[in-house]
Amino acid sequence: MPKLWNETIEAHRAAVRDATLDTTAALVAEHGPASVTMSKIAERTGIGRATLYKYFPDVETILTAWHERQIGAHLDHLAQIREHAANPLEAVLEAYAFIAYEHDAGDPLAAMLHRGEHVAEAQRRLRGFVRDLLAEGARAGEVRGDVAPDELAGYCLHALTAAAGLPSKAAVQRLVTVTMAGLRGPA
Repeated sequence: MPKLWNETIEAHRAAVRDATLDTTAALVAEHGPASVTMSKIAERTGIGRATLYKYFPDVETILTAWHERQIGAHLDHLAQIREHAANPLEAVLEAYAFIAYEHDAGDPLAAMLHRGEHVAEAQRRLRGFVRDLLAEGARAGEVRGDVAPDELAGYCLHALTAAAGLPSKAAVQRLVTVTMAGLRGPA
């Protein structure tokens, strides 16, 4: 097949996949995950059920794929911040804290989606990303050097995950400030 034909088919497949993920997320938001069926997804997206089943075997697989896409967007967002911020470490940690703040940890759907291997892989990537920022900061003398960057990355991510339960954006900002103070170490 010509290259243009292959690109057109891949673009079509990507469009069907994205429409399916977006539609499923919208249906779950409207009606809850228990009431979403493959038939409803197919109807709302305007594709046949047989076509939908060629892409995904069930609703849970669609939700997992949607969640993977969301996590990927968060990681891309953090990478963008790193590239453009005057203080990349603090900017990335602040952005991560606000992602946690906006995440409803008590949501049963979130509990279901956060048990997959895709989440474990994303956490490994995130920890490595933060570890590298901390190592750069330690080399520059901006971050304490008496604790290994990987240990500090665990400290930061665990501390900032607490933003999910905070009552306000101001509280999130204070949490970031306290976390950054811990990274600077003793005076």
